[in-house]
Amino acid sequence: MAKGTARDAAGTLPAMAKLNDAARELIGSGALAHLVTLNDDGSPHVTVIWVGLDGDELVSGHFMLPQRKLANMRRDPQVALSFEDNKLNSVGTKDHLVIYAYAKLTEGGAPELLARLAKTYIGPGAEFPPFPDPPAGYIAHFTIDRIGGVGDWAAAA
Repeated sequence: MAKGTARDAAGTLPAMAKLNDAARELIGSGALAHLVTLNDDGSPHVTVIWVGLDGDELVSGHFMLPQRKLANMRRDPQVALSFEDNKLNSVGTKDHLVIYAYAKLTEGGAPELLARLAKTYIGPGAEFPPFPDPPAGYIAHFTIDRIGGVGDWAAAA
């Protein structure tokens, strides 16, 4: 069991928080995710990633190796992802969604997932990865623990 993983006495993760329609819409809009993982010394590591939905989980693809975020998620699966809305709210600021989650890495499938996400993040006709025969890489599956931020998704928290 990884350090810091909040599990019950039976060793299972807590029930997963559910995304409401507003949160799903923001994630599917092409808003970049800021992924926070913890380095082995406890300091934060932040990177920007593409994220998609797979049922009630968030997913991201990674094939350029090695990557600190992957090593961090293997060691400690607790992560946070933040998304900024592109619209101004009634007070003139942008809403934001914060998702606290547990990451699980699976081997393979990264190029196919990134090709799907490229249609959202780059454009409908995007070809990605931009080179032939990319490595299989990894998919990070994020199981949602809790939801925060400011916006219509806060009701889902």
